[in-house]
Amino acid sequence: MTTTMTMTTRRAYAAVAAACVVLAGCSSPVASGDASPGDPLTRTFEDGRRPAVADLAGTSLDGDRIRLSDYRGKVVLINAWASWCGPCRAEAPELRLIQETWSGRGLQILGLDNDSSRAAGLAFQKSHRLAYPSLHDPSGKQALRLPRGLVNTQVMPYTIVIDTEGRAAATRMGAVTRNQLAKVVEPLLPK
Repeated sequence: MTTTMTMTTRRAYAAVAAACVVLAGCSSPVASGDASPGDPLTRTFEDGRRPAVADLAGTSLDGDRIRLSDYRGKVVLINAWASWCGPCRAEAPELRLIQETWSGRGLQILGLDNDSSRAAGLAFQKSHRLAYPSLHDPSGKQALRLPRGLVNTQVMPYTIVIDTEGRAAATRMGAVTRNQLAKVVEPLLPK
């Protein structure tokens, strides 16, 4: 009986310790974002509480130098994707529609391609007729520059809505649609 109690006690302590590790890993300075009503995968940040986003910079899939600050003054959607990701393939037509619909009003999409092969990323971009640039980030260095806790960079795809001042206004885990983003993007676009 003593051995059984000891094993039970050890399991209980292990469970508590595991829960503490998980909770500690989830804490972040930007945890103040609120889940959108009816859409727990989307978080929004009030104007005065939006975290600044580092100036992501690197080489696009086309080989051009590109940086997030090139689009300062525009609303930017950073969309992380990979050609091997099923939800990324499913959302590609929506992203094309989003870029076509709002680009004339001051929106720019900046992809963050996680493919190890530039050729695979280019093939994906071409097959889905994506007309916006994507940073090639096979090692995940760009994602590591994002504010801690903003998004789970281990999940693909994810989208970060950046306001005209370079701050995160919203995040979305998983595939996006134009309708899901409209409530966040429309108020940020220049009048």
